[in-house]
Amino acid sequence: MRSNFVLRIRFILGFVIFVALILLVRLYFIQIVYGDDFSIRADHQYVRPNQNLFNRGRIIFESKDGLPWSAATLKTGFTVSINPSILKNPDIVYQSLSKIINLDKEEFFIRAGKTDDPYEEIAKRVSQENGIKINNLKIKGVQIHKERWRFYPGGSLASQTIGFVAYKGDKLSGRYGLERYYNNVLSRGSDDLYINFFAEIFSNLNKTISKKDSKREGDVITTIEPSVQLFLERKLKEINEKWSPRQTAGIIINPQNGEIYAMGVYPNFDVNNFQNVEDPSVFSNPLVEGVYEMGSIIKALTIAAGLDSGAITEETTYYDRGSIKVDGATVSNYDKKARGRIKIQQILSQSLNVGAAFVAEKMGKEVFRKYMLNYGIGQKTGIDLPNETEGLVSNLNSPRMLEYITASFGQGIAMTPIETVRALSTLANGGRLITPHLGKKIKYRTGLYKTISYTDGKRVLKKQTSDEITRMLIKVVDKALRGGTVAMKNYSIAAKTGTAQIANVKERGYYSDRFLHSFFGYFPAYDAKFLVFFITIEPKGVRYASQTLTSPFIDTVNFLINYYDVSPDR
Repeated sequence: MRSNFVLRIRFILGFVIFVALILLVRLYFIQIVYGDDFSIRADHQYVRPNQNLFNRGRIIFESKDGLPWSAATLKTGFTVSINPSILKNPDIVYQSLSKIINLDKEEFFIRAGKTDDPYEEIAKRVSQENGIKINNLKIKGVQIHKERWRFYPGGSLASQTIGFVAYKGDKLSGRYGLERYYNNVLSRGSDDLYINFFAEIFSNLNKTISKKDSKREGDVITTIEPSVQLFLERKLKEINEKWSPRQTAGIIINPQNGEIYAMGVYPNFDVNNFQNVEDPSVFSNPLVEGVYEMGSIIKALTIAAGLDSGAITEETTYYDRGSIKVDGATVSNYDKKARGRIKIQQILSQSLNVGAAFVAEKMGKEVFRKYMLNYGIGQKTGIDLPNETEGLVSNLNSPRMLEYITASFGQGIAMTPIETVRALSTLANGGRLITPHLGKKIKYRTGLYKTISYTDGKRVLKKQTSDEITRMLIKVVDKALRGGTVAMKNYSIAAKTGTAQIANVKERGYYSDRFLHSFFGYFPAYDAKFLVFFITIEPKGVRYASQTLTSPFIDTVNFLINYYDVSPDR
């Protein structure tokens, strides 16, 4: 008997402990996970029955010191409505309300005239301060209701990267950028917060314990550094204002692990007022969705492939005649001048097309193609942004040598900027492919964190080759770029400019007066922490990238050195 009694006591005690644990878990969800929702709904005088307030996770930029900065969050205010069936003296009501908020007079009186309609909205997204002022007027037939909406504190900052939320059918959803890519994480379920607490616990124990949606829902913490992003966008704007190009864009990335510190496009747009944008093409992100012939920055990849394959060495020389005939076409240096017998270094320092052609021919079609494809050219990078496209590299399957030669100096093949950045990062990191990315961590509603992991790609160059091409690109900055006047005594910087003719899609060939300028560089060169990439499309009144992009690049390097307190490396 005594043993049965003890068993019953233990069973009851165990059941009590189990229920207590369930209550504690649920209280945690109420106070911590859903605290904001319950707080708002507790203020029931401003919430309509059965009203589901908009809810969504945050997108967070993180400073170099780990401090969060909300790039996409929620803002709370009021919707103002009227009940025309009981509204008296619409003229007086309009005058009273218009002293507090902006109202369209004609629209107000149209809505006030619907005397058989008990509910007409006259203003949305009214600030909390103004909403309370309206409520204090105590006008019969005028109500305010709590409202929440998506808000972007930075306005136009990183607009193409963040994206925005808009209706897809009858549901609000992420439509571009990070908002779309991480929509499943940022979206919130429509939990009914008025449900009977104890009924929910005992009718659905499994849901209370597991709460699968809460585990999936959260905030996205990104690699974007807000001060770096702001600086980059200022530079992009300066380039656009000075040279009036069609578009300018840039990326600042860690070439070792693929973390993107800044990613910008100009023109951009105010994400809070995207509905006022006249040309919706500005919503797209050309850094992942556009393909371009990049020009002479590709020579760095060609020389690296030549070194790695053994086709050339740093000491190799060739005779530069200024132009050559290939498959019936003439390939020339930018100035059509011959250089005579020179070393491979001059292909980069003087940006010589004939020299790049020499390296491609020494490698041969098969080897050249293999290296270009191994760089990831013509493939998606896997970046966590929607609508990424692939480069156009069909010329690398041509039976003619001409297409390989033009590809060696960045013409005839088209690449996305992010694809280009990934390929160029192999020069800076010892020869490894990386995955460019923006997502760093997910902070779940439960309070737990998940670090987003990315796998390194294959090795495409030997470490020795990476060191050799880096040494050559340092010489470009120290001696050739603007005559060596931009070199820094205490910092090794590897860089290369690129100028590409823009293809005429209506006719065979290229425009003679339209160019794409590109520029990339990394530093400290032998242990690169930053790779900076710029592109500007159709700048006016200027021909070469060294004229348009050198100063913005050097300014960016100086900013990053000072901001991150980068130690000198020489």
